Amino acid sequence: MSTTLRHSRPRSFFETFERKDGPQWTTHYCPGCGHGQIHKFIAEAVDDLGLQDRTVFISPVGCSVFAYYYFDVGNIQVAHGRCPAVATAVKRALPGSLVIGYQGDGDLAAIGGNEIIQAANRGENVTIFFVNNAIYGMTGGQLAPTSLLGMHTTTTPAGRSAANEGYPLKVCELLATLQAPYYLERVAIGDAKHNHRARAAVRKALQYQVDNRGFSLVEILSPCPTGWKMDPVDAARFCVERMTEAFPLGVLRDGHDLALGHPRLRTKPTLDEIPALIDAADDVAQPDLPDHRIAIEEARFKIAGFGGQGVLLLGMLLSTAGMLARRQVSWIPSYGPEMRGGTANCSVTLADSEIGSPLIEHPTVLVALNGPSLERFAGDVVPGGRIYYNSSMIEKPPDRADVKTIAVPANEIADRVGSPKVANMVVLGAMLADGCAVSREAVLAALPLVVKSRTDLLELDRRALSAGMEAVATA
Repeated sequence: MSTTLRHSRPRSFFETFERKDGPQWTTHYCPGCGHGQIHKFIAEAVDDLGLQDRTVFISPVGCSVFAYYYFDVGNIQVAHGRCPAVATAVKRALPGSLVIGYQGDGDLAAIGGNEIIQAANRGENVTIFFVNNAIYGMTGGQLAPTSLLGMHTTTTPAGRSAANEGYPLKVCELLATLQAPYYLERVAIGDAKHNHRARAAVRKALQYQVDNRGFSLVEILSPCPTGWKMDPVDAARFCVERMTEAFPLGVLRDGHDLALGHPRLRTKPTLDEIPALIDAADDVAQPDLPDHRIAIEEARFKIAGFGGQGVLLLGMLLSTAGMLARRQVSWIPSYGPEMRGGTANCSVTLADSEIGSPLIEHPTVLVALNGPSLERFAGDVVPGGRIYYNSSMIEKPPDRADVKTIAVPANEIADRVGSPKVANMVVLGAMLADGCAVSREAVLAALPLVVKSRTDLLELDRRALSAGMEAVATA
């Protein structure tokens, strides 16, 4: 009787790693690194759960940031330490998805320390795999919050001391003081026995998410031969012998009977209830606007000026009008640290189809309320686009022959209306008269929803809109 040993690639991995440079059938991880094994455990579990097409893998800064090279699932890369926040957003927006956060010790326990505590404390129904190799492996082997006492790193050449750098941070024990986490376990990578336990913990954590149990975190002690300056065999031995002394293995939490009242516990409406819900949504602030009968191409607005000119308010008003017009909308602000008096701009996209990104590199419309904003963004406008500029503060018109330019003396008109504060409304009125992506009716309906704190300015804003429209109509 013969025995055949077969090895297969999890379906949740790409067949070849075409997204990375170099050989496309190997990973970029160092020999002996634990990331490869952990990746395999996760991919196998996702396959067995049958959720590949519903999985969202979130990887922040660290050695695992390029997980999208390997996992054939939804992938999101996030800023350093922000994985739990993004995982929360994805899970709440897509409650039927399998959301996996994959973080290293420098990411989770340092800059992301507050993020992980708050997500755990809310009991978010996500799964976090915390890879603890006790060092900043990607950026040069510096001290991490989990580095062992006496460990030599590039920033602790004499070894970590409790007196100077403090003690290693024990994340599982810290989170175990909270009431809301459902499952917390620490495992290790290094030999067959420990690998088997790690594989089981990965599967349990993902299954708990499928069962809507709440927040799970599996801390995985992992070798880092390069950062530790060891060969792979010695690094594996160090992980299961020395690392486990500082970070004892085992389950710290496995279940509770708390009723968190979290959105993840809400039941889905029945088919019979859906029509009533749709009717109720239509009854909320949904005026019958002329926009509803007009299709538009994607309109990308860059609105820029200095702090205090109402740049962000103008963008918010435009985006709210777009929502009332039942468009797809995105709005994202950007401003300098000075705020009032400093630089400020925002990006607004209005479309009839799904918007891929809120970031705008090439706007179809530029609104420049001061000279520096025109200089900064005029060259980015697409050929055939439009530039509205505040001629009260900008003497020289934009040097673009391939776009339509509209001069609006916003400050002078605002003064005649009654207040310099409404110059932004004057420009918006000019845009409406020139054929903006939303109607005047939509903007007027959005105005009281946006200008909530200064209802005394609503009539002034309406007059400014009309004055801006008249200025363009008579030009």
